Amino acid sequence: MHVMQYEITLPADYDMAVIRDRVATRGPLLDDFPGLGVKAYLIRERGVQGSPVNQYAPFYLWGTHEGMHSFLWGPGFRGVAEDFGRPAVRQWTGLAYEEGAAAGDAPLTAVRRRERISADAPLTAFMEDTVRATARLARQDGVVYAALAVDPRRWELVHFSAWAHDAPHAAGEVYRVLRLSAPERHLLPRGRQW
Repeated sequence: MHVMQYEITLPADYDMAVIRDRVATRGPLLDDFPGLGVKAYLIRERGVQGSPVNQYAPFYLWGTHEGMHSFLWGPGFRGVAEDFGRPAVRQWTGLAYEEGAAAGDAPLTAVRRRERISADAPLTAFMEDTVRATARLARQDGVVYAALAVDPRRWELVHFSAWAHDAPHAAGEVYRVLRLSAPERHLLPRGRQW
């Protein structure tokens, strides 16, 4: 599994209805995109759920490199770059994926938390513990799915969870989920990814 996100921070007075319309009209184009496990179309709005910014920040779980590359080098990402400029794209290597207790529900919110891995952390034990924590998170009421990934260049974890209600019980940045494209979610490997 490959994890990817880009964040487009918008002006404080930006009309977020523009983003909602974009997602409503263009989102269905990825509903059958090969290699895409899940794309959560995420926004944050200034002053809502503690957000200091307006932001469009889609979060992707890819089942294949080929799918991710087809998106980045094809018309999908080209449209984003043409409309907003080319944003920096963060990528992480997947460590774990779990379907949640509310897997059949549509997510309303999502939480992303980035965590630095201490230089003195025993990596094997630390990673096993975080994978178990992801599984525990997925069992909470309202969780649609949970994922864990790592950037070994920066030694940073990213914890991501999608929730079927407006009051997620996880620490991190809270996003509104406008839409979910999940053509190959059923193919994403469950549990630990090594």
